Order: sequence, then structure tokens, then C-alpha cells
Amino acid sequence: MTTAGDVYASNRGLQWLVRVFGWCMLAALPIYFFNNFLSFVLGWPGVEPIFGSGEVTYLSWIQLALFVGVVVFAIVFVQSTSARHLRDDAAIITRMNTYLVRAAFWAVFLVGIVDLALSFLRLEGLLPYLVGAQLDGDLARVHFRGPYVHIPLIILSLFIALRSRTLGFQWLALLVVFAELLIVITRFIFSYEQAFMGDLVRFWYAGLFLFASAYTLVEEGHVRVDVFYAGFTNKTKGFVNAVGSLFMGITLCWTILLVGMGNKTSILYSPMANFEVSQSGVGMQVKYLMAGFLAVFAVTMLVQFVSYLMEAVADYLEQPGHVDHESSLTG
Repeated sequence: MTTAGDVYASNRGLQWLVRVFGWCMLAALPIYFFNNFLSFVLGWPGVEPIFGSGEVTYLSWIQLALFVGVVVFAIVFVQSTSARHLRDDAAIITRMNTYLVRAAFWAVFLVGIVDLALSFLRLEGLLPYLVGAQLDGDLARVHFRGPYVHIPLIILSLFIALRSRTLGFQWLALLVVFAELLIVITRFIFSYEQAFMGDLVRFWYAGLFLFASAYTLVEEGHVRVDVFYAGFTNKTKGFVNAVGSLFMGITLCWTILLVGMGNKTSILYSPMANFEVSQSGVGMQVKYLMAGFLAVFAVTMLVQFVSYLMEAVADYLEQPGHVDHESSLTG
């Protein structure tokens, strides 16, 4: 009889490789964003001069060393936690990602409510009576509202997410319905409609769609063309999911981040760095945050794909602990 210990002992090299690769992907995320900060904000040269043309300075070597440190960290971490199995790491990574998604939902909720209120008060001429003419003028500029209103609310969301234990996207879906209903009521009953009302619906709906994707992935809720997949064994499904996670999921997420934030003029970095806003009247000043939604989507999906990859390899190796999401969805 094959025991659980025998199952875990077999293919130990493959498990080690998958764990190192997964933690490399996760550790590379903060290093990538930190290197962008060094290059785009502090003016460091990046690693391009080392591999291409241009003068190579010690700053370039420091930035390259940060990426090398990612691999070293992953190897040391995996070696120091050798008692863990693939499903253990997958569960830890999923909990980390759940926190990120929960914080993102709180951020989009708080920023939406506060920015809507500010836009309404400004449009109706009430804000100067509440905060004074000087602050009213400052709040009219996104370069003030972003750093001094939006970013503190996002930081607050990180702390709220530590205490909250629900993702909240069900409530966000309900809020989208209420926001759309409010537009209908005010338009057809009170003949009142402003640009910020439609901005709120788009802001919340974009967050709902993009932030719930990682949770939907772990719950097997995405639509799957399963003409052949449904009849596969768990081992074959694990192989298919591992290949898909590695060559389609993780690759797609890194493509979004590299193309969208690879330089100062990239399609995601530029709107966020310049606090881009919509030109549709006195609307909400959150357009630059909606560009950031795609970065959040790529990060959370990448993290979840790493967890999914580990679960898939564990299924392929027929390790104990498989969770059949499909039966729970159809049962």
C-alpha cells in the first residue's frame, strides 16, 4: 500500500522546482515595482545598459542584483520550509491573495463614496462653506485630491482588510445596482443627472469585474471550454491546469505588467503617474485609478495562478487533499 509519505517523497525534485519557481514569481512582483520606482521616479538607469548600449554604472548593477536576490530568496525560503508541500504553499498564497483582493474592494468602495461626495458638493457649490475657498480650490485638482484623499483612503483600506474577513464583492455588486438605480430615479423623476453618477457606476463595476477574477479562478468559476476536459482524470486535469497556468495565465499577467508599466509612457503607468482624469464635466477624478485596476488585476491573477499551478502539480502527482470544485458548483 502506498502511504501519504511515499506520495510526498516521490518526485521531490519536481515539487522543489515548482515551489522555487512559484516563490520567484511572487518575490519578483515587489522587486519589479520597486525597480520601476528607482528608474522612473529617482532616475536610476535600470538594467538595460548592462545588456544593451549605454554607460553601465553601479546603480544598474544594484538593480540587477535585486532581481538576482529574488532567485536566492526563493531557493533559501523553499529550503528552509522543506517540510511544506505544494498544497500547503498554495493555501498560504491564496490567503495572501485574498487579503489583497479584500483590500482592493475596500479601497474602491471608500474612494468611490468619498470622491462622489466631493464631486457633488463642488458641483452644487456647497464645498466652500464646509472646507473654505482655499481647500475647495485644491480639491478641484486631481493632483491634490489623489495624494491627499485617494491614497490615504487606499492605505486605510489595507488596515480595514486586516480586520475584515469577507471579500465584499457581493456587496459591491449590490452597490453597482443601487448606483444605476439612483441614476434612473434622479433622471426620470427629478430630471437630475450629473457626470459623476455615471463615473461611479463605471468605477465600481470595473473594480467588481477585475478584482473578483482571482477569487473566481480559485473557485473554478470561470467559463471553461471543457469538451474534453470534463472527462479527464484528476491527474490529467492537473497536467492541463499546470500547463495552462504556466504558459497562458502567468505569461499573460507578466505581459500586462511589462507592457503596461515597462516605461514612463506605458499605457498603465502614464495615466497613474500623471493623475489622468476624464474631461466630462464635473465628474469623479478617478480615471487614473481605473488604469491601476488593470495592474491590480494582473497582480492578483498572477498570485492566484501561482497557487493554481501548485495545486495542479499536486493533482498531477496524485497527492492527497484534492478539492473538487466542480462537484460543489453543480451539486
